[in-house]
Amino acid sequence: MRLQNLGYAITAHRAQGVTTQTSHVVVTPTTTRENFYVSMTRGAEGNHAYVAVDREDHEHSEPHPGNNPNVTARSVLYGVLQHIGAELSAHETITAEQEHWGSITQLAAEYETIAQAAQHDRWTALLTVSGLTPEQVGEVLGSDAYGALSAEFRQAEANHHDLDALLPRLVGASRLDDADDIASVIHARLARATTRPAGSGRTRKAPRMIVGLVPDAGGAMADEMRQALDERRDLIERRADAVLHGALTDNQPWTAKLGVAPKDAKRREAWRRAARTVSAYRDRYQITDERTPFGPAPESTSQKIDAARARAALNRAQSIASDDPPRDRMRPTTVTRSAPSL
Repeated sequence: MRLQNLGYAITAHRAQGVTTQTSHVVVTPTTTRENFYVSMTRGAEGNHAYVAVDREDHEHSEPHPGNNPNVTARSVLYGVLQHIGAELSAHETITAEQEHWGSITQLAAEYETIAQAAQHDRWTALLTVSGLTPEQVGEVLGSDAYGALSAEFRQAEANHHDLDALLPRLVGASRLDDADDIASVIHARLARATTRPAGSGRTRKAPRMIVGLVPDAGGAMADEMRQALDERRDLIERRADAVLHGALTDNQPWTAKLGVAPKDAKRREAWRRAARTVSAYRDRYQITDERTPFGPAPESTSQKIDAARARAALNRAQSIASDDPPRDRMRPTTVTRSAPSL
């Protein structure tokens, strides 16, 4: 941190007991809550925080389950407030570790990382027959945007789009020779073409989503990859069930928005599935506000999409819980997304 009237930088530890005119604090994901408090209370007239947002390391472009591509200043500050510097007891340490590694945040990241590796050969084959030249296919696979493109492929398939027919049309829509990043261009075209699930009206099928949020990875793949994905899908579902059960047992205020579970077994199960999506969203994005189901407004594109899915699930739960027959409970949720800019 920098103390304005003293004109030099010191650490938060050394700033204990120091008072200054204004302080300027650099905050990183490793900052503890205690140090953040000290740093932001030294200035008599002003305290300013400058949050370091992690950026992609182009030297290490392979995805990692612990990475967060949608990190924002708000999410870093949230993490700092949860980062307690005081030493934990052995029991507290074990509990904290279990909570982290068993959260939907971690499990969904692992699922998506495994899915990208498991479907790599499939997407390569798809790109090879899409109308791209062999050189262009190589450019796409080597692009920093390939990870986002492969996730978009999985998203489109979960929404029942036929990629074998759709991708050649998107590739042939206009020339790609002058594109700076072909993967980014295809990603943008695919996102625009698949903003809604395939089909219309009664022919539209519900998206294949794990707990209503994570697109299912389908298609042929190695047996060990399928097993790893199935295991994490089961863990995600069990975690969402446990979070919902705990919230209902503790009568957390936000659960009142779900309405009362119906007595009819079939409707009760439909209500539970919708409520589970809301609890999964809270766990995935570490929402701790007990007054409302969704907490602060989402900032990243992916969280906005998930928030729309969770809100639609909340509406379904409320409709099922009401005395009137839910008018749209058999209709799949439609989430409209803005295509990424090129």
